[in-house]
Amino acid sequence: MTTQQAILTTQEVAARFNELAQQEKWFQIQEEFFAEDVKSIDPAHSPYMGYAEGKTDVRRKGEEFVSRITELHRAYTSEPIVTGNHFAVTRELEITVQPHGRIQLHEIMLYEVKDGQIVSEQFFY
Repeated sequence: MTTQQAILTTQEVAARFNELAQQEKWFQIQEEFFAEDVKSIDPAHSPYMGYAEGKTDVRRKGEEFVSRITELHRAYTSEPIVTGNHFAVTRELEITVQPHGRIQLHEIMLYEVKDGQIVSEQFFY
């Protein structure tokens, strides 16, 4: 007899995402939900981050950005809004980051879910 793990719905993924985001556990979100071929997309010509594809490269992208943060002044993530196989949250950050100094980010983060895994994240700021 084999046991098959149930595939989470987009709503279930979004609920767990929210639970972890409220604790600022972003790398745990990646571990639990990012597909091996996940895409991470920042706005064209962003001075902060760019494009990455694949779970390892997306993780590296996040680690590189976090390594440049010298101070976290404020962080807020909204409850997710879910429709179909997408969910979105708003994120507000006030951080000191090298080499930009103290910045404020106000963004919409859009996630696409397929078969219980996040296959893309896109940031609008």
